[in-house]
Amino acid sequence: MTGLRTDFAEFTGQQAEPPRVARYAVNEAMIRNWVEAVGDRNPVYVDDAAAKATGRPGVIAPPAMCSTWIMAGYRRYREIQELRREGAVEDFAYSRLMSVLDAAGYTSVVATDVEQEYVREITPGTHVTCHFTIEAVSEAKRTALGYGHFVTLRKHYLDEAGDLLVDERFRILRFRPAERSA
Repeated sequence: MTGLRTDFAEFTGQQAEPPRVARYAVNEAMIRNWVEAVGDRNPVYVDDAAAKATGRPGVIAPPAMCSTWIMAGYRRYREIQELRREGAVEDFAYSRLMSVLDAAGYTSVVATDVEQEYVREITPGTHVTCHFTIEAVSEAKRTALGYGHFVTLRKHYLDEAGDLLVDERFRILRFRPAERSA
């Protein structure tokens, strides 16, 4: 069984959700926590003198850290999960799409890939905002995890002046887990 529908054209090109605005400005403490957690020893992330020696005005954030600044936090995650359990749908395209997929039994999720183009370095004090668009929703596909739809989000991370920092494509698979034989 492949699913309830195969055409999700009404979602394609839609703003996925309201822009996410960072709760905090980019800061050295979070940068230090990140690089320690991932074991990145590049000195331009934690040492002002080392960063200045490369021609930068000071430390920078690791480029792959861009999504960290706009994360809504665990409270919002729990709120979304509760809304899903209640069958509530927020008034934006991504929530409506997830509701349609939930109703069709595609309730499991896995991130499959991400492509990022780093346009500008992110420095402490920057206030990051991210704009999300639903770029594509695939027809139902059979995968090793089960039948599912690949959802591609296009994300633009901007600074407070509206200048592009990072251009990203983020893809997930919403799927029905495959039945395992004993």
